[in-house]
Amino acid sequence: MNSPSAHKIIAIDGPAASGKSSVARELARRLGFVYVNSGAMYRAITWLVLDRGIPADDAAAIEQLAESVAIACELRDRDSFVRIDGVDPEPFLREDRVNDNVSLVSSVPRVREILVDHLRRYAVTNDLVMEGRDIGSVVFPETPFKFYIDASPEIRLRRRAAQGQRDRVTARDEADSSRRASPLIIAEDAHVIDSSNLTIDGVVGEIIGRLKLKGLTIAR
Repeated sequence: MNSPSAHKIIAIDGPAASGKSSVARELARRLGFVYVNSGAMYRAITWLVLDRGIPADDAAAIEQLAESVAIACELRDRDSFVRIDGVDPEPFLREDRVNDNVSLVSSVPRVREILVDHLRRYAVTNDLVMEGRDIGSVVFPETPFKFYIDASPEIRLRRRAAQGQRDRVTARDEADSSRRASPLIIAEDAHVIDSSNLTIDGVVGEIIGRLKLKGLTIAR
């Protein structure tokens, strides 16, 4: 387990299309915290794997690639972004082929070890709102500020379609929940919010209310 950070960390976990990214970004904006999208980092590695012609089920080759490339995790206007060997992969992160293979690539234990180490470095100098699938359970298990955002499969599928993406959320759920390395789970002390019938502002408001109850000073 990593040592406790001197900075405040709010962990936002949940399955695909639950609304956690929109909620985490807005929450970070209201609090003046840095927003970190851990999923973008796993998508970046997935894009690189596919770009190099490596099969998404070749764990040994993926591990070797992840260990050999230069991964730079930086901030731009208090948002996280990543460069892989000096390349910004952002334009490619929502491609169908990345959607179809990110769960498989993310299941490689060494990939998760490498990226978790990078994710933790953000907390060295920043207060964070970080969203993903294992933030409260693995990346920052010591933070007292843990939330799990969920929604019904039907709502999540509809949201995905509205984003122009065609990946099957139920398949992603099963893959992410059943992987051996850092599976998608609800941390024991996480507060669960069903966003099916809530707006982004509604979810953010509920989170801010819980944060105040936990003693976090809200300056904004």
